[in-house]
Order: sequence, then C-alpha cells, then structure tokens
Amino acid sequence: MSFGVYVHVPFCLTRCGYCDFNTYVGSGADDREAWVRAAIAEIALARRALGPSAPPADTVFFGGGTPTLLEAGQLAGVLKAIGEALGLADGAEVTTEANPEDVDAGALAALRGAGFTRVSLGMQSAVGHVLAVLDRRHTPERPAGAVAEARAAGFEHVSLDLIYGTPGETDADWEASLAVALAAAPDHVSAYALSVEPGTALHARVRRGALPAPDPDVAADRYLAAEATLSRAGLAWYEISNWAAGPTARCRHNLGYWRDGDWWGVGPGAHSHVRGERWWNVRHPAAYARRLAAGESPAAGCEALDAPTRRFERVMLGVRLAEGLDRALLGPAGEAAAEWLADDGLVELSPGRVRLTLDGRLKADAVVRALTG
Repeated sequence: MSFGVYVHVPFCLTRCGYCDFNTYVGSGADDREAWVRAAIAEIALARRALGPSAPPADTVFFGGGTPTLLEAGQLAGVLKAIGEALGLADGAEVTTEANPEDVDAGALAALRGAGFTRVSLGMQSAVGHVLAVLDRRHTPERPAGAVAEARAAGFEHVSLDLIYGTPGETDADWEASLAVALAAAPDHVSAYALSVEPGTALHARVRRGALPAPDPDVAADRYLAAEATLSRAGLAWYEISNWAAGPTARCRHNLGYWRDGDWWGVGPGAHSHVRGERWWNVRHPAAYARRLAAGESPAAGCEALDAPTRRFERVMLGVRLAEGLDRALLGPAGEAAAEWLADDGLVELSPGRVRLTLDGRLKADAVVRALTG
C-alpha cells in the first residue's frame, strides 16, 4: 500500500473569491518561519507515532494555500526533514502547487535542485474577464511562461489546473483556455467545475444577485469539450477531473487517496489517514505552532473507520478512476445497481470491474449513490 505525506501551507497573498480552503492572508516572515518550525516538529512526531516499521514516503505533496509564498529554501528544509525522519522511497514523487505569479526561474531551479519532481500550476483560465471573476492575480499569459521556466529548471512533470463554468465564461472562452493550456505543453491537466461554497466571497455575490449561479448544463458541456480537446492532444483521463500524457505523468499522490492509501497530513487543518484511522489538525496556524512548540499533538479530532465506512469510501473514490472499481467491493444491492446502471449506459461491466462511461462521468455522483445505496 502506498504511503504519502501531504504538507499544508496555509498562506496566501489574497483569497480567491471561490476558495473555501484553510488559508490565511496577511502573514509575515515570522509567521512563515513559525510554520516551518512547527511542520518540522510534526514530522518528528509522525516518525514516533508511525514506528520503525512504517514504509518510506513514496509521494510528498505541498498544497495550500500557496506553498511557493515560502522561500524555496524553506520548502526544501521541510522536504529534507521528511526525508531524514520518514524516508523517501526511490523514485519518490514530490509535488508543489504554485501560483504562476509567485514563482520565477530561480525559485523553480532551487526547488528542482532540492528534490521536487513535479509542479502543479494554478492557471484556472486564459481569459482576463474570467480570471477577474475568480479573483486571480496573474495575467492570462503568465501560466505558459511558468511552464516554460519549470521545464528549463528540469521539471519533467508539469500540471496546469483549470476551472470551468465561471459566470460570464463563454464556450469560446473555455476553448481558448484549453488551447492556451495545451500550447504550453504540460503533461498533466486538471479541470474542475466551479463550485460555489458557502462562506466564500463568490457565494455572497451569487446570493445577492451580483453574479448568476453556475449552470450545471453548461458545466457538462464544458466537461465534454475538455474531454474531446484533451484526448485529441494525447492526454487521457485517468480520474474524472484529471488527464495525463501517460502513466508516468499521473499524480501518484492523488492516486494514493483514490486507492485508499495511507498518508500523514502535516500542517494546520491537514487531514491524515493511517491504518484505518483518520484525524485532522487544528486549523489556525498560530494554534498549530503553539501546540507543537509545547510538545503537544496538533490533532483536533480523530475517528476510527469501521469496515462499512471504509468500503463506502473505497467505492466513492474508486469509481472515479478510469481503471474502474473492483466489483468485490459491492454488496448485493450494489451489484444489482451496477446492472441497471450498465443498462442505462452509465457504466461498463467486466467480470472484475465497474467502469464509468463518458455519460457516467457526467453523472458520477448519482452513480456513487446507486452503488452505495
């Protein structure tokens, strides 16, 4: 079974209007250095808790927030601590997320030299008015430049993240974003439908009528356009929202989540899943740092996952994968549902697997409810 380490860097220069992640703006150098010390302390705690028999990490993922708001040397120091305390498997995948405007050639070269193997850039759109609705700071041209700089720094694996269905986005806008993304020649693209989450600035704008709510039918059309365009360019879907140029370009860290692997989440608000237990850290960076400075666990809560819960989650996540779901995970009701889902053209059945069709990918939530109902 895979073992990964997720590192949550909670700092941002500004908060995007659609974002409901655990992020904080206005941090200074002292806050960031306190986070580094606390993260390294939690890594040491993880070593003690996991025990000597735990496998080395075969994936590490720095997410946020904006990890690249930290200096490259700070990120490298945390990665070094992971390697020394937990170990890194041969050929480990090490990813950092980055905003295109927060990295340059020097920082990317330093990260590559420190052992990072993959960078995921938040492009979202190539159209100015769409970026403005999303409160993104970069210019439409900057993501392509960041991809080129990452390639020049030696990154073999570069991903671009896109968002579709933004209010005001047209079919032509989405086609332009896909074209610009592909022209930059990433080997991985993620594309997500815009979700309006309660408590966000975007939610407030939609609620008061300043923006229309995203249209699910439009989102479905955007997804079909993405599938057609990306597949023609040689990027094949391997998870509902992710396309890669080949098996080596897939995000192994995220595959660990979808395949029910174990991971330790480092950082404020980070979640962990190890040996059938799940826990989550306190959310605020100051509270997180205080606990670790005092030699205390940063965990805010935990739960032991019983067998039915684990099976439900394995079905919920596994059905999203192009490789399909192991039919052994389905009970009698799930098997019966799989048969009528196949009759409706939403899944394809083989002796051992249940795989989504293209239509099934558009209705994946309903498929999951049927298989787990």
